Amino acid sequence: MSQSSGTKGARAQVWRQVRAIFLVIALPVLVSACARPGAAPMYPPSLAKAPGATDYTILAATTRKRSANPAAMFSGERANDIDFAQVVVSVPPAHVPGNIEYPSQPPGNPTTDFVTREAVYLDSEKQFIASLNQQLAQRPPGHRNVLLFIHGYNTNFAEGLYRLAQVAHDAKSQAVPVFFSWASRGELAGYVYDQNSATIARDALSHLLLVLARSNADQINVLAHSMGNWVTVEAFRNLAISKDFKGYGHKLGAIVLASPDIDIDVFRSQMARIGTPKKPFLVVLSRDDRALAASRLLAGNEARLGDYKNAADLTRYNAIVVDLSDVKGLSPLNHDKFAEIAMIAPQLQEVLEKGVGPGKTSPVDQVTTPVNDAPDVVKTVLSLPIAMAAAPIVVIARQAGQ
Repeated sequence: MSQSSGTKGARAQVWRQVRAIFLVIALPVLVSACARPGAAPMYPPSLAKAPGATDYTILAATTRKRSANPAAMFSGERANDIDFAQVVVSVPPAHVPGNIEYPSQPPGNPTTDFVTREAVYLDSEKQFIASLNQQLAQRPPGHRNVLLFIHGYNTNFAEGLYRLAQVAHDAKSQAVPVFFSWASRGELAGYVYDQNSATIARDALSHLLLVLARSNADQINVLAHSMGNWVTVEAFRNLAISKDFKGYGHKLGAIVLASPDIDIDVFRSQMARIGTPKKPFLVVLSRDDRALAASRLLAGNEARLGDYKNAADLTRYNAIVVDLSDVKGLSPLNHDKFAEIAMIAPQLQEVLEKGVGPGKTSPVDQVTTPVNDAPDVVKTVLSLPIAMAAAPIVVIARQAGQ
């Protein structure tokens, strides 16, 4: 071996050591999906209801073990089977869109805080389905919809519940909120454990999607965040292979992959098995997502779907890309921007339903330009009222009719 080769090898080894040290030191800071600003208690429930507060009855399906601590309800450990619960979360009247107003101490003040008003275990899938159909029956025919939320890394059970309540509230959603919670430990050092838990949970999520499809729901809307996207896309891959979902495709509404922590090559492989969906789905990404930057380093600098630079390439899978790179995030990690655009969901949905392209009109200002390396793809810059969200939001999609 030449001296030059030996020097290069030594430098490479030093770089690997430096990178490893960087990951040990910086990963807990960068990858934190959600700093815990306060308590997120399940118990004791706050039975008082504040004037102007809004209650959301959330049905939960989880692969977590029940916790010995009633304040948690479910732990971060893995269960052998799916378990079920029903929780009522109250959103305070002075809620700021995009935020979760955590109580500083349990049970919280319903006038100012997100609080848990009721929390009960459901002892069977049959009870879960009965409760779901009961809630759906309270909606008019044609509007009996479900909003299914799958949380990301470093998220405990209560945090995911509160996030779903926040998104449903800000989006003015009338759908029945359903929470799928896989066994995240809710710890910074638990990235690998969480990743394995997400993989274990994919069969359970596939089953839950079938349960929802066979219920009285008219439509199932899916929102996945961060590592929860791995569970979600894998679940759809399972269903594509088994063909168990055949005949229920018409029940799928919006599918939103927000800040997806998935290797871009793995995603391509998953989509090759799933096939091109008939209905477009949304990928919400941001190139300044620091949590995904840390995940990318941990994965050998392989691009993540949630910060992918060549967004126009994703439209080949019938994806509509919502690029939030220029939108200022409430968190310094820029990993939870999807929660901030929930409040403009009706306006964004109208834009997407009408299509993007020259001559399209919407309740917001649009500037549309073609993407140079993809002539059938357009980039639409949406200028929104400043009171609703920071502008601009960039939507990248194939032109209507393509």
